[in-house]
Amino acid sequence: MVTGADVKPLLAVKTPVPSDIDIAQSVEPVHISKIAEAVGLQPNEYDLYGIHKAKVKLNVRERLAGNPDGKYVVVAGITPTPLGEGKSTTTIGLCQALGAYLKKKVLTCVRQPSQGPTFGIKGGAAGGGYSQVIPMEEMNLHLTGDIHAITAANNLLAAAIDVRMFHERTQTDEALFNRLCPADKQGKRKFAPVMLRRLAKLGIAKTDPEELTPEERKDFARLDIDPASITWRRVIDTNDRFLRAITVGKGGEERGQTRDTGFDITVSSEIMAVLALATDLADMRERLGRMVVGNDTKGRPVTADDLGVGGALTVLMKDAIEPTLMQTLEQTPVLVHAGPFANIAHGNSSVVADQIGLKLVGADGFVVTEAGFGADIGMEKFMNIKCRASGLTPDCVVLVATVRALKMHGGGPPVVAGTPLHHDYTTENVGLVTAGCCNLARHIQNALKYGTPVVVAINRFACDTDAELEAVRAAAMEAGASAAVICAHHGLGGAGAVDLANAVVAATAGPKPAFKFLYDVNLSIKEKIETIAKEMYHAAGVEYLPEAEAQIEKYTRMGFDKLPICMAKTQYSFSHDATKKGAPSGFILPIRDVRASVGAGFLFPLVGSMMTMPGLPTRPCFYDIDLDTATGKIVGLS
Repeated sequence: MVTGADVKPLLAVKTPVPSDIDIAQSVEPVHISKIAEAVGLQPNEYDLYGIHKAKVKLNVRERLAGNPDGKYVVVAGITPTPLGEGKSTTTIGLCQALGAYLKKKVLTCVRQPSQGPTFGIKGGAAGGGYSQVIPMEEMNLHLTGDIHAITAANNLLAAAIDVRMFHERTQTDEALFNRLCPADKQGKRKFAPVMLRRLAKLGIAKTDPEELTPEERKDFARLDIDPASITWRRVIDTNDRFLRAITVGKGGEERGQTRDTGFDITVSSEIMAVLALATDLADMRERLGRMVVGNDTKGRPVTADDLGVGGALTVLMKDAIEPTLMQTLEQTPVLVHAGPFANIAHGNSSVVADQIGLKLVGADGFVVTEAGFGADIGMEKFMNIKCRASGLTPDCVVLVATVRALKMHGGGPPVVAGTPLHHDYTTENVGLVTAGCCNLARHIQNALKYGTPVVVAINRFACDTDAELEAVRAAAMEAGASAAVICAHHGLGGAGAVDLANAVVAATAGPKPAFKFLYDVNLSIKEKIETIAKEMYHAAGVEYLPEAEAQIEKYTRMGFDKLPICMAKTQYSFSHDATKKGAPSGFILPIRDVRASVGAGFLFPLVGSMMTMPGLPTRPCFYDIDLDTATGKIVGLS
């Protein structure tokens, strides 16, 4: 067996480690057709987007339907600091180790980064150091335009809502019906195909507009949207705090029909979550059509198909459903697809990318995907939402931990982005690390509840000492991990994750684990919320504020109570209070509100206030980003 001690990096690594963009630009990517050929794609199963990216067609699954699936590995993390603990870097480093050093067939499935953080505080999300997806500039910016397609689709639906209310307020029932179903040159009226969906919803079994009674015409034509119920907002993929609350309709032609609304960041759009959970074009069409934007004055849900726009949304999204093929620094294949928020959405890359990957790598191969934020959020949603949608179940959980984060959980000073670390984080303090390992143990025990083995990846930083790292390894093993491995993939690439790769191979060598969901979706909304709160967060109970109670009653009455739950909670604590570090328990979890993403297929309770449009700091990342006009290269991207 090849071990970390046996290998030398295939990359020309330097110490200290250069900037991410300098490393990324020092390695020339191979033509993406070579990556496609190596992973088993035929030339007619992908479309080139330049020479370093390609869109993979979904019909590859049909050709490979008889192939066994590979091993399915999800990378999660302990409760992070605001600086992040390197989940993306670990995901990519592990795959480089599996493919370039252990010679396993492997495919990485990751989310597409939002341009908000890229130009804001956090920077990009293509990995880091010598474990990156390249070209990292293309991944972190426009890629193949999927996020732009979501922006266009989302805002088309927003425009359809406002204009429908405008026309309903200014026209009689008959005029509205006649304009929705205009007569052709022969004087014949007909319904657009999407209109038949609304007729069926209303229980009107007629397909000829002329056969509708005056009352049926009114019911069909008038949506009577309650403006106060509208939950659909416009989006843009930029951090812009001044768009959080706006007033629309102030132009002179809108006849004073103003409405207070706002913008969210594009990756928080329900359309992004739909993209991530859809299994094919037909499924995406149905999900987009049943997205609920609000309710009518009788309390009935109003959907995108009621507005007649579901088909148009699908047309805008038809190319976005295809994953984008890229490569790592060590020429292992990557599928980049979807990028839903990990708080109000489920924080995982797409179902279709995982399905394609598992068939391509085959029985002896590995698909490694990443779940956003800490395991109490991203991993829990991966298990209970994504796995329900895909029918897939994981063979192993890789849990990323750092000495820095564990010191914070052990009582260390606050870690603040943009502020130098306190000396407790840069000098040895085994006691602080040991005290914080309660957080690691809680995450391991949570993961084991799903019946899946856990391998802990200890992401080594330059100031970590051997004694601190050993304390983490020992605590992980005591908590029930199958293995705990110290990793150096940031500085060494795949060579620094070979021992982690071996541990993953060993953990997945046996029969498929007996997977268990945390809850039955047929439980009531409150029972599902309380199961997550008690089993994952260790809350003593749940408190529902009046607005949440009203929404739970409404969604139960509407028939949405059998959907899984997507908790919208801070990523910085097991509790609702970001200041409570370690492994808090016995608290009461407050549910402020409950909202529905019916198209995506989940309800999301709001635990405290959730920010869906980030702001820019005093010194955003964009200060460092520029173009070298002599070479055409981007500089300063992180």
